[in-house]
Amino acid sequence: MALKLIIVVAVLLAGAAAVTSCPPTDREALLTFRSALREPYLGIFNSWTGYDCCHGWYGVSCDSLTRRVADINLRGESEDPIFEKAGRTGYMTGTISPAICKLRRLSSIIIADWKGISGEIPSCITSLPFLRILDLIGNKLSGPIPAGIGRLQRLTVLNLADNLITGTIPASLTRMSSLMHLDLRENRISGELPREFRKLGMLSRALLSRNRISGTIPSSISNIYRLSDLDLSLNRLSGQIPASIGKMAVLASLNLDGNLISGQIPVALLGSSVSILNLSRNSLDGKIPDVFGPRSYFTSLDLSYNKLKGPIPISMLEASYIGHLDLSHNHLCGKIPAGSPFDHLEPPSFVFNDCLCGKPLKTCQ
Repeated sequence: MALKLIIVVAVLLAGAAAVTSCPPTDREALLTFRSALREPYLGIFNSWTGYDCCHGWYGVSCDSLTRRVADINLRGESEDPIFEKAGRTGYMTGTISPAICKLRRLSSIIIADWKGISGEIPSCITSLPFLRILDLIGNKLSGPIPAGIGRLQRLTVLNLADNLITGTIPASLTRMSSLMHLDLRENRISGELPREFRKLGMLSRALLSRNRISGTIPSSISNIYRLSDLDLSLNRLSGQIPASIGKMAVLASLNLDGNLISGQIPVALLGSSVSILNLSRNSLDGKIPDVFGPRSYFTSLDLSYNKLKGPIPISMLEASYIGHLDLSHNHLCGKIPAGSPFDHLEPPSFVFNDCLCGKPLKTCQ
């Protein structure tokens, strides 16, 4: 009788464990994903043992109701005790296995800052219907952004920065109506910016610096109402700055430095909501618009290394605040205005112009 009771209890416990643990298919997919990676220093995969991948598997979490794997969060730079104990950041090689796409309930994939993970982004990732975060920053991933990336209609964060990604920005990306944060910095992306950028109506940050992007800046970008941070620096963009960018309601940071942009500085840009404006190292010409006023507030204004001419606008004295200012390496001429912000600036802000004079440079004759 006692033996039968033990057997019954064992069966009930096994059944309960089966209900509360992750499905065998999810466990198998995770183990296949792990087998394509090599992490020699921290042992983060040592915990990936046993049948229940929902408990105790480092970087894995599951939905409390379905018990399906919902998040993979593996960061190579973290304050987790496992990193503090090892006294180092993470390093991992290998590739991202397509087996990850079998985890159909994934909400977030974070495989970030491992420095050595290579290969291409599995195209099947675009078939994960619940994915909200895809963060693969800081690896050595190559190849193109999957062409079908636009199928990820719930994605809010796409971070592929600091990799070796090539090809163009897929046209389908502009169909990601929920996207809020786009970071493609420091890759080898070429081609032009999609003309339909304006469709990304929820976008608040677009960071695409240090690539090989060419063509002109689409004026449709100015239709993205929530965009507050736009960084297109260190690319190969040409043409003029769309005047409509100066009318964007919440744009606070605009970095266009290190391109081939020509034409004049849009008047509206200097009286806009932008507080960090970097237009340096382009081919901008004409005069600096004399339109500064109480609405002009710049923590940083950099117009250096252009072809700007004429005097420094006297209206700069009316700006509510200008912190860092760099007008060097242009063709400016005339007396530097006296007063704030000029009274706290040093010579490097004004050097290598045609004939500027006055404090902090030499006295005007």
